[in-house]
Amino acid sequence: MSVEQVVASPTYLADIRNFFRPEDIEHMALKGIDLATYDGVKRNALSVFTHTAPPTPDMPPDAEGQWSAERSQTFRNWIVNGFPMGVAVPPVETPDTPSTRIRKNIETLSESELETLKTAFAGLMARPASAPDSYFALAGIHGLSQRWCLHHEDRYNPWHRVYLQVFEDALRSVPGCADVTLPYWDIRTPLPDRLQEPPFDQYALPEDPGAAATPQPVAGYFPYKTERFSPAEIALNVEAFGVLSDIATSMKQSIWGEYNVDGYQDFSIQAHDGGHGSIGPTMGDQNVASFDPVFWFFHCNLDRLWLSWQHKVGATTLTGFKSTLTTSAEWLSAPFNALPPFDATSDASIDLPIAYDKLDTGDTMENTVGSLRAARTFSIKRSSPVSVRVKGISRLDIPGSFAVNLLADGRPIAKRYFFQPNLPRDCETCRKHGIINIDFRLDQDSILDRTLTVTIDVPGHGDQVGTAFPLDQAGSPTINARLLLEDE
Repeated sequence: MSVEQVVASPTYLADIRNFFRPEDIEHMALKGIDLATYDGVKRNALSVFTHTAPPTPDMPPDAEGQWSAERSQTFRNWIVNGFPMGVAVPPVETPDTPSTRIRKNIETLSESELETLKTAFAGLMARPASAPDSYFALAGIHGLSQRWCLHHEDRYNPWHRVYLQVFEDALRSVPGCADVTLPYWDIRTPLPDRLQEPPFDQYALPEDPGAAATPQPVAGYFPYKTERFSPAEIALNVEAFGVLSDIATSMKQSIWGEYNVDGYQDFSIQAHDGGHGSIGPTMGDQNVASFDPVFWFFHCNLDRLWLSWQHKVGATTLTGFKSTLTTSAEWLSAPFNALPPFDATSDASIDLPIAYDKLDTGDTMENTVGSLRAARTFSIKRSSPVSVRVKGISRLDIPGSFAVNLLADGRPIAKRYFFQPNLPRDCETCRKHGIINIDFRLDQDSILDRTLTVTIDVPGHGDQVGTAFPLDQAGSPTINARLLLEDE
């Protein structure tokens, strides 16, 4: 072990999580002790200190792994200081899985690369709908008719990462396209002209995707061509639904977090939902969203952002990724790690051999929290945003994707889009997470001394139920607002 220095004010993310080797974590997991996550280390901290403290430690059992007096004192300081979480600090060198696939921005492809990509897409679209590697069949995995997709839960990012690789493999199976990679569209920029040209501009479904849907057939999607808003409308919607704000907030999070609570995944999922609602009627409808060719470029960028975040917080390996979890890592272990209908698992998705030409790693990490142990010190800055949560929305009776509008003194100040099937009660994942929250981060001046109210709109249902959905039929959600604290 190299010479270590005592850290007077250590934090979990900057210091403590690096004290446990993969073999330590694996060995103790067999004994039912979690050293992979913040909660696990905090819960077992006193026992860890006792068993690792020099001069007579009994853990780790090998001499090479035993803790120095300096490391032991640093760990003791962490306990005494109230187990501070801190801000993620990536390792000096982040290990990378070697990659033969480098995905590029759609705007930077050469003309030759673009023509090859067009050939690959057109080749998939020309295959018989019944072929398992046809465009129709592959898109049908996400929505109709197979409806496998996992949204609004821990496996959302892993599932889509694997899905992109499966689709990319299919593109490579088209003759002459063996080296093609799926580009990304950075949604912070206008919809590229290239995505408004065939075969990326639209897709006409060759047959009814709802005919074979279970538990019952779904009508209304044949004949059907995918539809989008104009580039100008998309840009306005992206701003209105807070997509860029949610992306920026997600990239500042030090922890993976928990859906409906906090952390990277909570805000990244909100950005995903808002992006779907921004792009058009097809992308806003979970039944058919993946049939629009823009779906693949949009999701490729979301995966790039996730990989960027992994690099920022030192989470490109399974051990590093688990260290950013504050709660259970069960979904990364069998049998809870399944990503049906794919053979790959959520733990394997953490370091797939895929790379991007550019990662977004520039934003500084934030150290804001909603609550702290009383033993900690904190500050409230005038510039700190207010966290406003519309809490307890019962979504299962809302017919399809919807928008949640936040109003101050009767005037809209923010809105978010929630992406779901038209019949959420028929969706197993939806039923597991039937009560959801929507989060806003707002400047203090936008809400202080003003009356806040909420409305829910269901776009595209004006002829059936009206666009406004009654709050009392959505679980009578509440508004919760709190200042975010700066952990000192």
